[in-house]
Amino acid sequence: MGDNGMRAFGIGLFDQWTAMWNGDLDLVNEIMAPEFVLRYAQAGTDAFDEIRTPQQLAEIVAAWHKSRTGLLFAAEGTATVDLMPADGAPTGLVARPYLASFVAEDGGKVARSGIDILRLSDGLIVEVWSVSSGAAGRTFYR
Repeated sequence: MGDNGMRAFGIGLFDQWTAMWNGDLDLVNEIMAPEFVLRYAQAGTDAFDEIRTPQQLAEIVAAWHKSRTGLLFAAEGTATVDLMPADGAPTGLVARPYLASFVAEDGGKVARSGIDILRLSDGLIVEVWSVSSGAAGRTFYR
């Protein structure tokens, strides 16, 4: 797989990561390693510290959708892809801004930007760093 193939793979994987966060929970078994680490910096995400398996991740994503009406994630901006083949499978990093939106309790729309960095090994996500603008945050693009 050449540089263009690696870039396409990385962007496609981030799209699958986004689709998983939008409720396509079967993707956890396709894109996540059997064991991984999540590093979420935003307030209220302490529960992510203990998640290590695809099943645990699927459960917390489902819980987030139950607690936030109309929750929707969208990739934004240009992806940064730094992948190389290792034993034939993509290994390295993919980073991309995202937009998360949902309906607040008062009926207003909430929109927050963030950046996720995915570390891959053997073509699967083994580590994630996530930072968002938080409760009083803003969006990157207006």
